[in-house]
Amino acid sequence: MTVVSPLSHSVGVSKYGVLFVFAAGVLWSTVGLGIRLIEDAVVWQILLYRSISMSLFLYVVIRLRSGESPFTQIRRTGFSTVIAGLALVAAYSGGIYAIQNTSVANALLLFATAPFMAAVLGWLVLREPVRVATWIAIGIALCGIAIMVADKSDGIALKGSLAALGSALGFAVFTVALRWGRTKEMLPSVFLSGLFAFVLTFLICYFMGLPLVLSAYDGSVATGMGIFQIGAGLILYTLGSRSLPAAELVLLSLAEVLLGPLWVWLFLDETASVNTLFGGVVLLAAILGNALSGKRRKPPPNTSLTEIV
Repeated sequence: MTVVSPLSHSVGVSKYGVLFVFAAGVLWSTVGLGIRLIEDAVVWQILLYRSISMSLFLYVVIRLRSGESPFTQIRRTGFSTVIAGLALVAAYSGGIYAIQNTSVANALLLFATAPFMAAVLGWLVLREPVRVATWIAIGIALCGIAIMVADKSDGIALKGSLAALGSALGFAVFTVALRWGRTKEMLPSVFLSGLFAFVLTFLICYFMGLPLVLSAYDGSVATGMGIFQIGAGLILYTLGSRSLPAAELVLLSLAEVLLGPLWVWLFLDETASVNTLFGGVVLLAAILGNALSGKRRKPPPNTSLTEIV
């Protein structure tokens, strides 16, 4: 009989956790490319189709995984899940608008400020302590953000940057809402966010006179984003994050930030401004420094979702 030591089992689980979380980051990194490939649809139409496919996909996954309806889980977790779901709708909307109106590199780098915003919100709302190293990192990150938006003189690019920061704030509220509700499951709230987004975007499209039927091409791209980019990415992240400390999750999540601009450069020849690149380096240094300084710390009792537009 072969005896497997707990240490070797732990290393194996951690190895697969790294692969799962990194794969999730790779899937999420293609969101900019996906939105760039859309030909005619605007933010509300994209979000409508993406929300439908994401919600249906997550409903099936949650039923298979837990054996119960996601609505049952939502009733059990209560009001915090509703807040988390609404926050994600704001994050989704701001994220798509940002990518449509500024460079993918600029948008993704600004999305990466979400953990810092979550730390400040957790301190203000939940009275969670914030390490000195994190406050220093937040200060450095603010300098990086200032550099990135300094050259956004025209209204559209500036609005895109502000929308990206608004999206990051939405993800931060989502994270704090989960901690407030003391829930370890993010999937029911993400499923609920898809339902909220569907209702909201349907009404917006209807009253703005936007077509509810997209071209076959735009509809398939938006639907695929909901299933593969968001849905499958979430499943992989959920499976992998349980075996990894918080610092490693932050470091692995940077795969999304670094690969996102690479895809649009390789396939669409899109580049970023000097200010975006320089400010992005400062911002990434803040994120890396904060993660490495807290490497010995255990992860929070619930998950921390980063940037899924």
